[in-house]
Amino acid sequence: MCRYAVIDLEMCSIPRDLRKKGSRLGKEIIQIGVALLDENYEITDSFNQYVCPEMGYIDSFIEHLTGIDHAAVKNAPKMAEAWNIFMQWLPEGTVMVSWSDTDSSQIRKESEAKGFADKVPAGMLEHWVDAQKLFAEKIKRKRQYSLEEAMIAADIIQEGRAHDGLTDACNTALLFAKLKREPELKLNPIYEYAREEKKDTLSFSMKDLFADLKIDTTEG
Repeated sequence: MCRYAVIDLEMCSIPRDLRKKGSRLGKEIIQIGVALLDENYEITDSFNQYVCPEMGYIDSFIEHLTGIDHAAVKNAPKMAEAWNIFMQWLPEGTVMVSWSDTDSSQIRKESEAKGFADKVPAGMLEHWVDAQKLFAEKIKRKRQYSLEEAMIAADIIQEGRAHDGLTDACNTALLFAKLKREPELKLNPIYEYAREEKKDTLSFSMKDLFADLKIDTTEG
């Protein structure tokens, strides 16, 4: 029995002059990546769907960031159809999870703008789990962590290319599973040391983690 669907959306921007009159939609989804977790927080299935934007386009920045180009989406379904495909795949009653509330907000806005809000199940958005917020609560921090930062802090090795929807969904699922399994989250020992040393000013990065380590590079 599936309990959670961890989702990651990749998006492109809609230039102001191409937005529909009266629409506040500033971005469009171009990829839906999802990892399913069962009651033991094990990944049991995955979903990956490219989406053809209707107003925006994939510029060089988004192509470089996500690896998604125009050729990947030109024959893909538009968002209303892509959402229907996703809903046919998604087990009924599954709780949605994402890193931050950006994805749930985007689905709300895009479904309203494109006329498929009635296809978003009642309660889905209201019961959506923000794993970024859960992580911050677990480590007793108020600031927002990127997925990459949080995975390093939680001592989880990232797999695949960042900013690919399916890859990010699977990595988020691994982190979310650890958050749910461990009453007290076990952190990377070096991160734990840095956190104690810099409680009030910690801005986490790989550079911060290893700044105080002295590595002997001499040959012996």
